[in-house]
Amino acid sequence: MIPWLQRNDPFPPVGKALLRPNGLLCAGADLSPERLLDAYRHGIFPWFSAGEPILWWSPDPRMVLFPEELRISRSLAKTLRRGHYEMRLDTAFQTVIHACSQPRPGQDGTWITPQMQQAYCRLHELGYAHCVETWIDGKLAGGLYGVAIGRAFYGESMFSRVTDASKIALAHLARYLECQGFAVIDCQMKTAHLTSLGAKEIRRCELAHGLDTWTAVGLGPGRWPQDDAKMLFGADNT
Repeated sequence: MIPWLQRNDPFPPVGKALLRPNGLLCAGADLSPERLLDAYRHGIFPWFSAGEPILWWSPDPRMVLFPEELRISRSLAKTLRRGHYEMRLDTAFQTVIHACSQPRPGQDGTWITPQMQQAYCRLHELGYAHCVETWIDGKLAGGLYGVAIGRAFYGESMFSRVTDASKIALAHLARYLECQGFAVIDCQMKTAHLTSLGAKEIRRCELAHGLDTWTAVGLGPGRWPQDDAKMLFGADNT
């Protein structure tokens, strides 16, 4: 059994999360900005489907990507050198999260429910949730979104409408975060795709220990300036 949280109840220690399913910690509470930010600072995130209660997770081990360790394939490097796209920061958050919520081929539904979209749009308004956008020929071709607290970025989801558009966004996110002094991108759960990009698993206790420091210092909340995209990525985005 897992605890059922009321609105003002604190999260239980992450060490009490279940082994099966891996990381299920508790249920209930709400998706208020205060609750979400407290969760992320402790290495906890919400993940549930429509019709389910709010479920909170902290798996062990944990998939992370250190920005300087992003692995760029030859084909992606070639795409980046072509520079046929434009990068933007935080200009279309609602559109990006809605695009990420669309079911993938072979999926019946999505965990990015309207309730989740509303909660993260509120975090964006408060300057904690951000998106990186890939634009091609004046159209949004792909992107990603996540939450930034101090020197930690928590990746949530990405989408592509054009081949490699989400990978382009991730490559520039990693570069941006490295330039801004971020320590880690929390990828939450292991996938072959993330592994191919240089992400790796660490123990949950290592992440929790790091977050104590990483979330206490660094950039404060606020919209990521579009001028930063121009400065970092340049006219040719290389």
